[in-house]
Amino acid sequence: MTIEVMISGHDVSISSKLKEYIEKKVGKLDHYLPELGQVRVDLSVERAARDADDRQVVQLTARPHGTFLRSEERTNDMFAAVDLALEKMHRQIERYKARHRHARGDGMDLAMAAIEAEQEPEIQPDAGPSVVRRKQFSIAPMTEAEAIEQMSLLQHENFFIFYNAETAKINVLYARKDGSLGLIEPEVS
Repeated sequence: MTIEVMISGHDVSISSKLKEYIEKKVGKLDHYLPELGQVRVDLSVERAARDADDRQVVQLTARPHGTFLRSEERTNDMFAAVDLALEKMHRQIERYKARHRHARGDGMDLAMAAIEAEQEPEIQPDAGPSVVRRKQFSIAPMTEAEAIEQMSLLQHENFFIFYNAETAKINVLYARKDGSLGLIEPEVS
């Protein structure tokens, strides 16, 4: 199976040499996890970074069976950042495979909220507080344990929204100040 590699640059021009390098390296990820159909590679340069060595940013995002795997690295060289992000992605894939080998076999029922589209609404002057960003995402049923795992894999520090397969309701998993987790189970009145 061949991986589709989607490369995008934010405030950075992507040379043909860099593009070929990324496609070659990222294209080999299917050797580690054959069900990877697509990997998104986001490149950016953060000019406001405190340390010049942290300006070149590479983020890899893959979605096997609805689960997100993400790695990000920052260095002073884009090629080095790609290599470091790939190393981190290899570790993520190994953890993913180990967890799903024991938990569900192939992990087909695991799913995670994915950003499908972002829309920027028009802002009306003097209208008071308004929604300045909307995100839409598709979700699939998962257990609380799977939601905790996804929250950890995505490195979401504050909260995670999911459809609870056990209660058939939307729930919010959140980090409490003491380091434990809380669960919000809304009820329609």
